[in-house]
Amino acid sequence: MVNFEHVVGFEWDHGNARKSVEKHDVSQAEAEQIFANDPLIVTDDLAHDDLAHNESEPRYHALGRTDASRLLHVTFTLRSNGTRIRVISARDMSRKERQRYEQDD
Repeated sequence: MVNFEHVVGFEWDHGNARKSVEKHDVSQAEAEQIFANDPLIVTDDLAHDDLAHNESEPRYHALGRTDASRLLHVTFTLRSNGTRIRVISARDMSRKERQRYEQDD
């Protein structure tokens, strides 16, 4: 699982950042905010695990709340020996995700 004690920042791919803003209207700042707010629910991205897709790094899903209380789903991976979060996508939570998040809140 993710050890957030080692994370010191974020790494953004221009294409992923643009897609999150243009397609989902989620800014980089909003996506980053969920990692500083509680509760934060993080699970492994089993659909994209390294064995199924020959990827060299595990991916994760995070459900969290922005400073303005917007509920977001962020898919991410870790880079730089686990010290940087690389956001792959960010969007509003689905209804099922909101229900799960609010149960854990």
